[in-house]
Amino acid sequence: RWVLSLQCKGSRNLMSALRRAVEVDFKDKDKHKSQGLYLLTTGIPDQETHTISAYVAEVCRGFDLQLHVCLFSVMEDVDSKGIIPPRYANPTETAIAFKEIVQAANGRFHWFGEEGIFESDDITVLVSEMEKAKSYSQK
Repeated sequence: RWVLSLQCKGSRNLMSALRRAVEVDFKDKDKHKSQGLYLLTTGIPDQETHTISAYVAEVCRGFDLQLHVCLFSVMEDVDSKGIIPPRYANPTETAIAFKEIVQAANGRFHWFGEEGIFESDDITVLVSEMEKAKSYSQK
């Protein structure tokens, strides 16, 4: 069930969007069977990773909530107007930061780009299950 959409409105102010989602939109959390937030993003948040990780760790425990991140890596380092965002990180640094945030939120991380899938928690689990099944079948 889709509950809401987070929009940072042209910025990467993830803390503001998360606070709005958790403190305003999830105030009636008892009415929902599942509580999950999906962040679709192309870059690192404006705030430091440790700040967001600490916030989501605290909030997700209190709400039984999970934050899942889908990171789409674009090859250009700047937006279409040539403006560098307030906080910059290359794609690998961005992925590392979001993996830390997702771990704090007990969520899942997916990283893809125009070239394909770079990393996906779901695919990792599926491959592991297939390898176990293959091992069992050989025994």
